[in-house]
Amino acid sequence: MARLPGSVLFACTQNSIRSPMAEGLLKKVHGKRLFVDSVGVRGLDIDPFAVAVMEEIGVDLRFHRAKTFAVLADSSFDVIVTLSPEAHHRALEMTRIMACEVEYWPTFDPTIVEGSRAARLDAYRAVRDELRRHILARFPPVSAPDM
Repeated sequence: MARLPGSVLFACTQNSIRSPMAEGLLKKVHGKRLFVDSVGVRGLDIDPFAVAVMEEIGVDLRFHRAKTFAVLADSSFDVIVTLSPEAHHRALEMTRIMACEVEYWPTFDPTIVEGSRAARLDAYRAVRDELRRHILARFPPVSAPDM
């Protein structure tokens, strides 16, 4: 098994859907084994659909508060995973003078899906499940995952 990093930052455009989902998933897999945070280029309140689909798998995002790159308490991370083009560019700017690995996982923005509540929830579930696959592959659990 690959060695886990000590700290991981997930970044997306608004820190309201994709990066909080990824943060919650990685924390569910590894608990306090590593430091995990999330951030956005801009901050926006947590999306209720994101809260709902994460609750389905036992991850509580209700108390998530959006952060931007500008207000990060710590900017020293081993790995930054970006989930949108805008966040990727911002992370590359931030890490020009840092020894930090930046990975880009292009992730669909489920807010562009229109239609019924069920159709929209399905789009959010698809994003959640895609992130879960990436996380389990990149940051494999020490024991069998509980998700």
